[in-house]
Amino acid sequence: MNGRQRFLETMRFGMPDRVPYLEEGLREGVIGMWRRQGLPRDADIPELFSYDKREDIEPDLDPRPQFRKWPAGFDDLEKARRRLNPDDPARLPERWPEKVNAWKNRDHILILWVHQGFFISMGVGDWRRFSEVICSLVESPEFIHEVMAIQGHLSSRLADRVLRDVQVDAALFMEPIGGNDGPLISPKMYEEFALRHYEPTLDVLRHHGVGTIIYLTFGNPRLLLPSVLKWGFNCLWACEVNMEAMDYRDIRREYGRDLRLIGGIDLDTLRSGKEAIQREIEDKVPALLSEGGYIPLADGRVREDVPYENFLYYRRLLEKVTCKE
Repeated sequence: MNGRQRFLETMRFGMPDRVPYLEEGLREGVIGMWRRQGLPRDADIPELFSYDKREDIEPDLDPRPQFRKWPAGFDDLEKARRRLNPDDPARLPERWPEKVNAWKNRDHILILWVHQGFFISMGVGDWRRFSEVICSLVESPEFIHEVMAIQGHLSSRLADRVLRDVQVDAALFMEPIGGNDGPLISPKMYEEFALRHYEPTLDVLRHHGVGTIIYLTFGNPRLLLPSVLKWGFNCLWACEVNMEAMDYRDIRREYGRDLRLIGGIDLDTLRSGKEAIQREIEDKVPALLSEGGYIPLADGRVREDVPYENFLYYRRLLEKVTCKE
């Protein structure tokens, strides 16, 4: 099987020859450090770690030109609509026709990023803006709805433009919505102010037959998962999480096949040594694999404090556990 076939078969709870191996986001600084620790200088990283190639389509979802100040009230909304114009041809990746043609006979995984989530859509980039948005949820809910509707219009129209040209293997919503203690807004508010405005984009994805809709999140959004499933998401990719709250074994027991899973391996164990790595993988991965719909992966980007020897041991053990005889 090729990488695309493995991904699709896994997400269908089928019988792939093995699960896909996705890349953990290795920065050049990490690679440089590993070379000093024994990584061959001429090593081909994807080949060395058996990564299945993945390509992302990331339309431009940001205001153009950038807001000096995000909309603070109803008077700014018309400006927001102009700056979030989905018909701007520059919102699609460069050389779009060439890429569409190249993807026709691909054998690798192709994922479409469709939304940046509630707080980024509201322009939260610092504590001051976060405070403004949180207060507006109570003091000016109509304004929040208007901004999210504008962003939802952009997202849905861009998704439709892409999917008219190319078939993707999954769509991805990025949702930085919580800290380690839990989500930053209640499930009721999340449904009212975020999920209802994701519905146009979810409708587009369903219309075009996108089978896997990934909820990429961070921290501890556990309380939001029932709402997330209710609105049509069917795959969780949780990064940099509170591992106790977001243990994939518990999540699988609770939601079963309604929720496919990507990740789930505690990145901290890669800093702790081989014994901790072995315990983490052998305690979690085989049971999740046996039920299907699971791609094992460290739950965050690998940093310079993960030694090369530990990472290599992790990858080799993962191959051993996941490969079929």
